[in-house]
Amino acid sequence: MQKVFNKGTIVVLSILIPILVALLYVTPTLDIQRNSWIKQLPEFNAMINATTAFILVLGVWSIKNRKVELHKFFMLGAVFTSVCFLVSYVIYHGATEPTSYGGQGAIKIVYWLILFSHIILSAAIVPLVLITLYNAVNNDLVKHKKIARWTFPLWLYVAISGVTVYLMLSPYY
Repeated sequence: MQKVFNKGTIVVLSILIPILVALLYVTPTLDIQRNSWIKQLPEFNAMINATTAFILVLGVWSIKNRKVELHKFFMLGAVFTSVCFLVSYVIYHGATEPTSYGGQGAIKIVYWLILFSHIILSAAIVPLVLITLYNAVNNDLVKHKKIARWTFPLWLYVAISGVTVYLMLSPYY
């Protein structure tokens, strides 16, 4: 895994993933059926984000209790659920038009603040997760622990804010 997962891979993925997601908003969407399974993906994505948040908390709990193998299991699980989310998100947004938030007044400002911070941190979390994972795979635990202190709360925020955005937007799908 060390030969495939290197610093060059981190740089490429950290650039390509946000670009791919951004392109979803400027490219034409596919024409899907009204009752297509694709329409179920926002709810599925929210469940994946909630699962990721739960797994992240379990991962931190396990390392604080010196359960290293359990920590590895949970953190790889969080990476796996995040990759599943990304694939599902790309499928959904590649096939549908964006949904507009319909709330008014102060709640609309709250929505935009949560959405904006979620989007910015979603792009930032990609290299942070990859660097944290890289340091773990290469057994550089000093660097791993140092960056994980930043990665965990930001990743948790991205997962929770993703669920929050879905809940706020769900009446308008």
